[in-house]
Amino acid sequence: MYIGVDIGGTKTAVVLGNDSGQILDKIKFETVRKNETIQNILNSIKSLMDDRVKAIGVSCGGPLDGKRGIILSPPNLPGWDHVEIVKLIQNDFLVPVYLQNDADAGALAEWYFGNAKSYKNVVFITCGTGFGAGLILNGNLYTGTSNSAGEIGHVRLYEKGHIGYGKEGAVEGYCSGGGIAQYGKGTAKELAERAYNGEKEALEVYRELGENLGKSLAILVDILNPEVIVIGSIYTRAERLLKNSMLKRLREEALERNYRDVMIKTSKLKEHIGDIAALCVAMDGYKNKIERVETDEGYGSRYTEDIRA
Repeated sequence: MYIGVDIGGTKTAVVLGNDSGQILDKIKFETVRKNETIQNILNSIKSLMDDRVKAIGVSCGGPLDGKRGIILSPPNLPGWDHVEIVKLIQNDFLVPVYLQNDADAGALAEWYFGNAKSYKNVVFITCGTGFGAGLILNGNLYTGTSNSAGEIGHVRLYEKGHIGYGKEGAVEGYCSGGGIAQYGKGTAKELAERAYNGEKEALEVYRELGENLGKSLAILVDILNPEVIVIGSIYTRAERLLKNSMLKRLREEALERNYRDVMIKTSKLKEHIGDIAALCVAMDGYKNKIERVETDEGYGSRYTEDIRA
């Protein structure tokens, strides 16, 4: 048994689940002021805690320091500056606690229970309000030196244009919900509804979005040469609007062999991925036997065993 905490910009969920990824119980509440939300998290964990719980996992938008268990001022969580969330939870509960950003957590979820299961080289794309990637490389979650690997949303597609990640012309400014809004023609959901009804203006926005998505994926395909890319959020709801233009541009931009070797899939877990992802942070941390040690700088972690080999 595990407990997962999914901290979002508007909603937070605390779930109890098992080794099969089954959600057994769930408490959901609004993400409000930092201290109030943290107290709600602690109260919810206490309500769900069971003697069989092996670990607690926290999934949250970045930036964060997963090795020391610290949330570092995410743009969707104003006021959450240098929050030692792992230490706060461990102070109250005698089980190990692990932290990952939402893209990495999503990669784990699809790898354990979704459309990336059984693959060794995986890219998971979170394509919602923001845009980022979680990476499974050679059968291991790869987070980089400072937990910042996979930030494809920050890569510049154009010299000028939409703003994403505080950078003009960045991928996130074109391939996310926030990027779609910058066209000034409606939200991603509104435009999708209009496009499915055949409205030309909305269809054109989604055609352009698909091309930019394909161009962005080509960068990942040529650098990482993955077996599969799983795309969540907006893509799962608008695949029919995006797929053709995305694949056309991906084929044009990527090396031919790399394009042939990669499969593009939608998220199998869809709207449930946040809950299962948080659960998988706990599961992966525990099953890989992350050894957590207290240092002068805080809490660190290191992998001691690869269970997926």
